[in-house]
Amino acid sequence: MRLPRACGVLLHPTSLPGPQGCGDLGEGARRFVDWLAEAGQRWWQVLPLSGLGPGHSPYMSTSAFAANPLLVDLEELAQRGWLEADELVPPRPFPAARVDYPATIAWRHARLERAVRRFDDRADAASRADFALFCDRHAAWLDDYALFMALDEAQPGSGWQAWPDGLATRDAGALARARRRLAPRLRFWSFVQWCFDRQWQALRVYARARGVRMFGDAPIFVASHGADAWAHPRLFELDDAGHPLAIAGVPPDYFSPTGQRWGNPLYRWDAHAAEGYAWWVARVKHALESFDLLRIDHFRGFAAYWRIPMHEATAVHGEWLPGPGAALFEAMERALGTLPIVAEDLGVITPDVEELRRRFRFPGMKVLQFAWGGDIDNPHLPHNHAQDTVVYTGTHDNDTTVGWWSGADAEQRRHLCDYLATDGGEIHWDMVRAACESKADTAMIPLQDLLGLDGRHRMNTPGRAEGCWEWRFGWSRLGEEPARRLSALCNLHRRDGMPLPD
Repeated sequence: MRLPRACGVLLHPTSLPGPQGCGDLGEGARRFVDWLAEAGQRWWQVLPLSGLGPGHSPYMSTSAFAANPLLVDLEELAQRGWLEADELVPPRPFPAARVDYPATIAWRHARLERAVRRFDDRADAASRADFALFCDRHAAWLDDYALFMALDEAQPGSGWQAWPDGLATRDAGALARARRRLAPRLRFWSFVQWCFDRQWQALRVYARARGVRMFGDAPIFVASHGADAWAHPRLFELDDAGHPLAIAGVPPDYFSPTGQRWGNPLYRWDAHAAEGYAWWVARVKHALESFDLLRIDHFRGFAAYWRIPMHEATAVHGEWLPGPGAALFEAMERALGTLPIVAEDLGVITPDVEELRRRFRFPGMKVLQFAWGGDIDNPHLPHNHAQDTVVYTGTHDNDTTVGWWSGADAEQRRHLCDYLATDGGEIHWDMVRAACESKADTAMIPLQDLLGLDGRHRMNTPGRAEGCWEWRFGWSRLGEEPARRLSALCNLHRRDGMPLPD
């Protein structure tokens, strides 16, 4: 699909300011929407809103469908009478510049526990009916997710493959007994998802009224220790005990000389095909009920994916195997119609990947940090951008532009300065301007680059297990000047979000 010529900002909600450990869907999110509108922005791009996995990564979630409980706005629960005002005040201030995940998770979950008890005691008939309707409408994934989370709590530190008494193998009797025994915990996990869904949809309505649309992100793979692999083991490359036979990743690339060994289980694409790709259709349908546009991470894995044997310590010694190709997206289109999808087509891109993307008219991605120091045919250079493209100064996996510039080599610096006619004194605005000038239909700017922040503020470092996904900003950094400059650039280069002529 062709996107209107527009610009947006990449910021994960956990990075928003607020006193309760991390950003959420409350007043801070609305304030940020107001800022986006003031800056002439038409998109708010987020990272996956799913729950966190190892290293607190949103790309290794316990569910492809469920949302992160940390994002629930506790203030809204207090307004409904399910929390008390003094319960919203932490005993000691949380860090303002980063998320302390262990402390934040413990504190916020304790409030959610209180909220569900108060809901059971105090909720009116309309709220109870809405909760019941949500549980019924989402039962296909919610029932398994809630039970998985309850069982995981009961056996902390144990992978589902080691769960006893027929639970790992999903014996029907064992599952029924577990549902009865853990009924209050199933209700808790379902209640949290209902709260998130209500609040997210309300935020979408608020944003849409101000001309801002939501741009989501879906990882291609899921976690080995998660509800999806446990509930549907036939769809994944697992042995009889449920352990991965091989895992996902990528060969050596820009980010790592030994490749990236992600650890996710791989799909049995023949099993998905036999079911008409029903799980994938349901997953994308669910995502598109929350987003106006959806980026699918590692799109090249649908053409061919890198299979790493379990015994390999790095991703160097893997092999490319064919993915589902067009059949998957044909099934999606039959079920869902035109797909508002952006293909993350970075890395080793072969002609079959490009053909697959173009066949379904999915915009691809270009990253300006990758453009410099090579030849004039580098596809990331602005003069080589196509209209059906989303151009970024950098992504969540890149350093900030200021951080990248501080480590750029002499050839990269010379090339960029000559190309953009700059001395690099405001390198972040030079790159923002280049993105806005590009003929790519969509430009996306990480908030760190609009604020001119250095590498200490990057969101993620691929291959690093700890210390990522923690960055937060303060409102004092987000003033009128960045909004004014960004709005002026968007006006100058007609990034107004209006439909483009055919």
